[in-house]
Amino acid sequence: MSISLSRRHLIVSTAGLAAAASLPMPAWAKGVSLPHARRGFGELSGEDLHLTIADHHFATGARTGHAIAVNGTVPGPLIRLREGQNVRLHVKNDLREDSSIHWHGLLLPFQFDGVPGVSFPGIKPGETFTYEFPIRQSGTYWWHSHSGLQEQAGHYGPIVIESAEPDPRYDRDYVVVLSEFTPIHPHEIMRKLKVGEDYFNRQMQTATDGDMSGAERRMWGQMRMNPRDIADVSGSTYTYLINGHGLADNLELAFRPGERVRLRFINAGAMTFFNIRIPGVPMTVIAADGMDVAPVSVDEFQIGSAETYDVIVTPPEGSHALVAEAMDRSGMAVASLTSHPGHIATPPPLREIPTLTMVDMGMGAMDHSAHGGGHTMEHSMRDTSRLPDDVEVGPGIDMIAPMPVDRMNFPGLGLDDVPHRVLRYTDLRAARMNPHREIERELEIHLTGNMERYMWSFDGKAFSAVTDDPIRFGFDERVRVKLVNQTMMAHPIHLHGHFFELVNGTDHMHQPLKHTVIVQPGGTATFDLTANEPGDWAFHCHLLYHMHAGMMQVVTVRPFPEGGQS
Repeated sequence: MSISLSRRHLIVSTAGLAAAASLPMPAWAKGVSLPHARRGFGELSGEDLHLTIADHHFATGARTGHAIAVNGTVPGPLIRLREGQNVRLHVKNDLREDSSIHWHGLLLPFQFDGVPGVSFPGIKPGETFTYEFPIRQSGTYWWHSHSGLQEQAGHYGPIVIESAEPDPRYDRDYVVVLSEFTPIHPHEIMRKLKVGEDYFNRQMQTATDGDMSGAERRMWGQMRMNPRDIADVSGSTYTYLINGHGLADNLELAFRPGERVRLRFINAGAMTFFNIRIPGVPMTVIAADGMDVAPVSVDEFQIGSAETYDVIVTPPEGSHALVAEAMDRSGMAVASLTSHPGHIATPPPLREIPTLTMVDMGMGAMDHSAHGGGHTMEHSMRDTSRLPDDVEVGPGIDMIAPMPVDRMNFPGLGLDDVPHRVLRYTDLRAARMNPHREIERELEIHLTGNMERYMWSFDGKAFSAVTDDPIRFGFDERVRVKLVNQTMMAHPIHLHGHFFELVNGTDHMHQPLKHTVIVQPGGTATFDLTANEPGDWAFHCHLLYHMHAGMMQVVTVRPFPEGGQS
């Protein structure tokens, strides 16, 4: 077949290339020298605060590359506020692309929530946008970009809101921001995941690894699944950070023996679940996602992307390793909690890599032996007739969980067989009683995906833009929402603008309040929501590349018209 190019086509094509070549290119992409971002953060407080978003250069250990810093630091500044005040946050965008800031976990008017295309247009290059709202809560929260993949590049920071009344429970207070740094541009990471979802996985099993039988290996192979498909991006690519400091930076957090130290853990990681422990030092959990809970003593807890936990520790004299180990155990971030300045704690070695099981496939309540081998199990996991009619079946769904069960009592992959105390959602109990409200409606939402094609969605529908078909709640409606995870990955699901109550087995008056819930692989998680914040709100998986690939939707909260729901 011959191909001819007309003169007109050639001129148009050449003109297009010339136009593309003339598009502005960011300074970092042209090799222009950028200012170096400082590791760690300063602090802003008061009613009028100024933030500037700009391209920077960042380095930790042997890794160095481009970053998006706010006020010159990664993470950006700690914003310290007080319950009952008003705040005006003037955000200037010095990037060559649109940007934004979402105030994660804060209760505010939806037009200041900071999600481009949902609640406001975004902040154009060179422009300043002012967010203004009253502070209606206290606790530990954070902020981050909701534009493209900027959050991965360093565009995030912590928020602490002091309660109106003094808190006598601690003597010293530290914010502990967990995150990752990579010199690879986030859009290149996304491209590689689309080409091959296991591109960054350096921990797959060989033919002789582990204790699986040959039949089990054949079964996994027949089902085209990988028992080590735990993290999409791992320590082969990431340097894990605490307050912007990698393992080589020897971050120290000082204390005096006998002090009660409050540690405010914020998982600002784009893709990483962290397992948190301080070997030899017990922790008392006092808050989850900014909301007080009845104290729970633990030795370790898992924190999903976007979650926050506050703990109190009373470490003995010496230096103690504060360890944030990636869930796939491909790396860790470490700080030294020390009473001897300059003494660096020795971190423990990385633990054995965990592997997925039949329960993570959604086989938890089934008799596996009755399936007669991998072929039958594969069929049951591809049987989309089990899905409700409102789930859109297509290439975006490559598996379903045949028998998903409530996994609220699961502590997190790799932590179910450790000998010490590990936090579970079922341990959480609200410190104050919730108003009692009867459930008016029940809603089921399915977390769906095709891992090989790196397609992610809710109910088989990948989000690409605001549509006329959001998830609708009537204002002040009381709804029980059941999330069903049809995939073999854990998803931290975040609802903007609201707190919901986890249905975790405690009495309904003390169900813990959260804004983000981990839905375990092949499992379910349920929450009760009083939709009392009017407006349009984002609802999404907080694994950044999952959200970017489509696991997002808009929640609309408005009075239903006469006659009921529409």
